[in-house]
Amino acid sequence: MKIYFLCTGNSCRSQIAEGFAKDIMPKNWIIKSAGIEQHGLNQRAVSVMAEVGVDISNHTSDLIDNDFLFNCDYIITLCGDANDKCPVTPANIKRLHWPLTDPASTTGTEEAIQNQFRKTRDEVRILVQQLKMNLVG
Repeated sequence: MKIYFLCTGNSCRSQIAEGFAKDIMPKNWIIKSAGIEQHGLNQRAVSVMAEVGVDISNHTSDLIDNDFLFNCDYIITLCGDANDKCPVTPANIKRLHWPLTDPASTTGTEEAIQNQFRKTRDEVRILVQQLKMNLVG
């Protein structure tokens, strides 16, 4: 099974999704994330994932790899931008869209920003757990 999580900059939401999926999906599955742009790995995403015991500190912000994209079983977009700009894929590739708020766009106090990252992290964890239940049982 190959799963590709796509977002605008591959810095937060898709990185969090990749981290959770690698943590809870079968170990022989190939799970990657990418963006339509590269914004670098967001350190707040790294921090909130570390809070729940998932290390994404060695992840890199990558552009969409069309070779991998066209050989996936599932493509999951995590924002409208990625959903709109993702290349058209063959019908045999299942596409899902999880419209998540970009925590990096949050303004306010450090506490408010961290709390939005935590909220997004927790939403992604639930979605990945539900995906696992649908695919594996």
